[in-house]
Amino acid sequence: MNRIFLIMVIIGVPLSIIGGLLHWPAVIMFIVYCLTIIALAGFMGRATESLAIIAGPRIGGLLNATFGNAVELIISIFALKAGLVTVVLASLTGSVLGNLLLVGGLSFLVGGIKFKRQKFSVHDARHNSGLLIFSVILAFVIPEVFSMDMNDSDTFTLSVGISIILIMLYLAGLFFKLVSHRGIYQEDSEQVERENAEHEEPEWGKWKALIILALSTIAVGYVSENLVHTFDIVAEAFGWSEIFIGIIIVAIVGNAAEHASAVMMAYKNKMNVAIEIAIGSTLQVAMFVAPLLVLISLFLDTQMSLVFSMPELISMITAVFLTIALTNDGETNWFEGGTLLAAYAIMGIGFYLL
Repeated sequence: MNRIFLIMVIIGVPLSIIGGLLHWPAVIMFIVYCLTIIALAGFMGRATESLAIIAGPRIGGLLNATFGNAVELIISIFALKAGLVTVVLASLTGSVLGNLLLVGGLSFLVGGIKFKRQKFSVHDARHNSGLLIFSVILAFVIPEVFSMDMNDSDTFTLSVGISIILIMLYLAGLFFKLVSHRGIYQEDSEQVERENAEHEEPEWGKWKALIILALSTIAVGYVSENLVHTFDIVAEAFGWSEIFIGIIIVAIVGNAAEHASAVMMAYKNKMNVAIEIAIGSTLQVAMFVAPLLVLISLFLDTQMSLVFSMPELISMITAVFLTIALTNDGETNWFEGGTLLAAYAIMGIGFYLL
């Protein structure tokens, strides 16, 4: 997989530059940009993981939190700059649905085929359940409800206030898990130690990882800006709506490398890691990426409020409750994975036809 990503980067980055300068057909460039971003995201993930091991668990956790959704954040910033608020909100919805249903479902299915029962920390599951209800349901529903009796300016002001609270709670949550209560709720410490032991040696040294991370981030920024400009033409060519592009395409492209990592961890029976990627990434999107985009929009021509469409809102609420129902017991199997994937397929069909 790493060799494939390397080939994709070596070919994809020059093609992205040449194709953009020569104005190649938008549909072809859309495919090139997507594949290039997926490959670059893989390198960013490997560099971040190496730095996390070198820096230790506390700073490592902060690095993972910062760069875990960096690709999607970059794409969303350029889309927001282009005034594509619908695409940005849809991509946030797609990340929540993709992480909980697609990634979680594939992880449970693939791991469950190899192992009849897979266990993970029930304490982490219950802790994450509360945060999911707060960040996705409470923080996203409140702007929708109050916006019915507010003008656009007041709705945006409410969104800014909620965004600040979400980011503060997210940072407090990192402190809780990585500092003040680190390790207290590990019910299977021997398994966690075995999992951590396999990752003691970083793949790259500190400076090599920093250089690769910096170069990959710059490249992702360039390719993402060009990708955003192809959305209108691609949508017209394939008959896709902006919502479908955001929920399915942007969300999958922005998190593809991370999704593959979660499935591989489940296949190796490292379910604590797989769950952390699937649910942890959802919390990052809801409590950090989404509110950060709202605050960034303060400095752009187009402001973004945390007001989702009703199909988006209902889909996210359904995904959260289904995930909580299947993970609160601290164990899973392939059938539960199939259930999550079925829910994702149903919602995908709905958004395609919307």
